[in-house]
Amino acid sequence: MTWHEIAERCFQRRYSDFDVTVGVIVGSTDAVVVDTRASVAQGVRLRDDLRELGVQNPIVVNTHGHFDHCFGNAAFTGGARWGHASLPAYLAETARPMLAREFPGWAEKVETDLLLAPDRLVTDRAELDLGDRVVELRHFGPGHTDGDVVVWAPDARCAFTGDLIEQSGPPAYGADSFPLEWPATLAALLRTVDGVLVPGHGAPVDREFAVRQREEIDMVARRVRETHAAGLDVEEALAAGGWPYPVETLREAVRRGHDHLGRRSGSG
Repeated sequence: MTWHEIAERCFQRRYSDFDVTVGVIVGSTDAVVVDTRASVAQGVRLRDDLRELGVQNPIVVNTHGHFDHCFGNAAFTGGARWGHASLPAYLAETARPMLAREFPGWAEKVETDLLLAPDRLVTDRAELDLGDRVVELRHFGPGHTDGDVVVWAPDARCAFTGDLIEQSGPPAYGADSFPLEWPATLAALLRTVDGVLVPGHGAPVDREFAVRQREEIDMVARRVRETHAAGLDVEEALAAGGWPYPVETLREAVRRGHDHLGRRSGSG
């Protein structure tokens, strides 16, 4: 594993643990590290790896609140930590119970780790001045979670998208995903950024890949609406077919979407 410069002074390193990708954007006076891995110990190793780029005390940006992207925050105390406004409550109340359900072994391993939430919060947009370049933090709407933040270096045409885009496997629909809103969020992202797109898991992709994945995610949303309108339960909906991804990856997408549609119709 090593750092790869994928655009001007924009670097990516793909770690085998949870196949997570960390990004770095270097400026003349400061640097940004995008995500901090899955534990404090992994964050410390990341901090050491950053020395290869001459980076110390970077600004931290969490693309979202899932453990593999921000449980290493406590290894970085020398600079600001940025994330969506929803992250402090999520990390305080939801992150550990969700991790215990999904990865109980890892939850036990990190149960004493200090979780440091972002201390600088984004609701829509923020700018980070790195001296000779400006990096934008953008929240385009809910998708993979309700707090997805994209890190955009417009001068290099390079965006770190977190898990809004996936390359190493199908998009991850978890218990806190927004399958009905995700297509519009990706459409907004693609209206704003272009060039190299770096997923939270996998290799960098281009606009063509992202457009195609948005179409697939839109197909999931359409099938969720169709199966809800037909009165199908989750298993019946999955068995009905017409899905762009393996059905075992879509159970939460259907459950979340049906629940949302049920609440919406019930409120009328």
